[in-house]
Amino acid sequence: MLAIKVLVTINHPAHVHFFKHFIWEMERRGHEIRVAAMKKDVALNLLQNYGIEYTLLPVRQKNGFDVIAEQLKYDYHLYSIAQEFKPHIVTGIGGVAPAHISRLTDVKSIVFTDTEHAVLSNSITFPFADIICTPSCYRDDVGKKQVRYNGYHELAYLHPRYFQPDPGILHDIGLDEQDDFFVMRFISWNAVHDRGQHGIENRMELIDMLNEHGQVFITSESTLPKDFNRYLISVPPEKMHDLLYYATMYIGEGSTMASESAILGTHALLITTLSYGYTSEEEEKYDLLYNFFQYNNIQERAIRKAAELLEHTNLKQEGKRKRERLLKDKIDVTQFMIDLFEECGCP
Repeated sequence: MLAIKVLVTINHPAHVHFFKHFIWEMERRGHEIRVAAMKKDVALNLLQNYGIEYTLLPVRQKNGFDVIAEQLKYDYHLYSIAQEFKPHIVTGIGGVAPAHISRLTDVKSIVFTDTEHAVLSNSITFPFADIICTPSCYRDDVGKKQVRYNGYHELAYLHPRYFQPDPGILHDIGLDEQDDFFVMRFISWNAVHDRGQHGIENRMELIDMLNEHGQVFITSESTLPKDFNRYLISVPPEKMHDLLYYATMYIGEGSTMASESAILGTHALLITTLSYGYTSEEEEKYDLLYNFFQYNNIQERAIRKAAELLEHTNLKQEGKRKRERLLKDKIDVTQFMIDLFEECGCP
């Protein structure tokens, strides 16, 4: 097979995880990969820690009318990279700029999304993209360009072929495997599709309840009041999935980390005003994730659910059994990506 050239865009730490095994395997097969990355949270740190070279895109995520100017700047810089690299395919999650670049050049675009409520981004991406890849549980039908696959984004890096938990993380935090502890995630709500949304309203109430059952560790995109400092955890970002695997429960506002927890067999409570096809399936089909996004008393209902789960003396073992069923149902998403790109990208 002739080598293909792929330009990968990274706009978020989760994108690094999604593409890393794809990048390594494609390079192992003799293909050429170029990564263009935007500074967002720990995304650049992850790329550096994984030894993935990248070109920095000098743009920042903004809100309001500045979003348009930043998107145009992003498109321009990515277009410049594409002109120099001359890829056969340009790709990304969300994929606004890759889709636009594909219409300005002879480059094919393959974009990935699992976020139905990203209405604005989708509306300026889908008309220009060549292929739109979505999980099979994605609620929207986006037409002939859509390719559905039986998996989740998170299975591109948490499939057992790629991920084996390292119990060394427990030593790092001073706990044993039988100890109960909880991971909480607070997000910044700065993304365009998050506007007007919110998550946990009384965070300390939830922390106080969990503290009665085990140790609480918090990871947050935004700065928290000093009262939260004793709960903040500092682990290398590439070890976060080890932490989630051994946790008793995940409670938070981040849907990606909630889905990661579910796939790892850790029960997850997602508290947000948003709804996703993939988190709904992880609740309705696999009973691993619980969504609290509508009606009244969201937080009170989440607390009751957490208390109900904690009555199970073998909660961790239950979660791992449910995980086995999920893994039997779903595909290796990285292998799906490799097959698709090799089929579509041959010069």
